[in-house]
Amino acid sequence: MLEIHNFTKRFNGRPVLFDFSLSLPRQSFTVLVGPSGCGKSTLFDLLMGVMPRDGGTLAFEGEEIPDLRTRAGYMAQKDLLLPWRSLLENALLPVAVKRTPSAADLAEARDLFRTLELSGFEKHYPWQVSGGMAQRCALARTILFHAPAALLDEPLSAVDAITRQSLRNLLLLLQSRFEKTILMTTHDVDDALFLADRIVILSRSPLSVKEEIHLTGTKPRNPAAHDLFLLKTRILNSLQETTS
Repeated sequence: MLEIHNFTKRFNGRPVLFDFSLSLPRQSFTVLVGPSGCGKSTLFDLLMGVMPRDGGTLAFEGEEIPDLRTRAGYMAQKDLLLPWRSLLENALLPVAVKRTPSAADLAEARDLFRTLELSGFEKHYPWQVSGGMAQRCALARTILFHAPAALLDEPLSAVDAITRQSLRNLLLLLQSRFEKTILMTTHDVDDALFLADRIVILSRSPLSVKEEIHLTGTKPRNPAAHDLFLLKTRILNSLQETTS
């Protein structure tokens, strides 16, 4: 569905990405794991058109496109909610930037709030709710982009352990109920083992693919299971080699 081919980006002459390529099958959940500063966020900026790339092509369903602005919702580590808008208004921003939300849009958003356990908080502002609730609102906003793909940049790193588990389960809805093709970055190997169909281990800058691991079996998975514990050890050893 999505083909990243030979992406290259330099800052002050230094390559951050060099001939980086990756393919994402339709409705797959791919998780990128790599050392801090390896270029994961830069990759997302290039994909979303925040900055121009120096080389490479991007194709979506066989069509070459400049970026994913109209093809992907984006969810960041911080919720990025507008503090002067209610949770419902924040969730509906993808609609509001195009047109006035209709009764059908409002009904869809309220139904989504029930799914994400946000019912009753539609009129609350971001500063009136917990970080986990704000992040669930950001997830609702991502879904309401109605884009076939979703880019998730460390969406679980700023929440506590209990909220993290709840959000993990909700992220799986993006792939199952909402049929999204997902590309996610994380520093947490357990998150990757819980969510991914494929884990991509990244090198140090300039960014490249060091190893791909394909996972099978029903999700959600238990990262504490023996086979996954062994896989976690293997991934951590590979990351350690990358940073040494």
